[in-house]
Amino acid sequence: MNQQALIKKIKKMQDEMMQTQKEIEETIFSGTAGGVVSIEMTGTKELKAVHIASDFMIEGKEDIEMLEEMIVSACRQTYHTIDKTTKEKMEKYSALLNMGGLF
Repeated sequence: MNQQALIKKIKKMQDEMMQTQKEIEETIFSGTAGGVVSIEMTGTKELKAVHIASDFMIEGKEDIEMLEEMIVSACRQTYHTIDKTTKEKMEKYSALLNMGGLF
């Protein structure tokens, strides 16, 4: 493959990689905990919404602590989903970039 064709191929791959990253960043991911809490977060891990089931009743300090733990759990679940999705979608680009010591 000549140098111009290689540069063109790398540029195309870079454009695809940037488009994939943009799609991930704009995707809304969600997580839940205990059937009580659900959250929405962008692919950049920006928290967009927290929803608490309307039938959840707070009767004491323990209920507040449990709710706090469920929010944290839903966030962690969503972070994991974002990381996994990003890794899966971007993996092919990192493999190509590392191939043959080009970069």
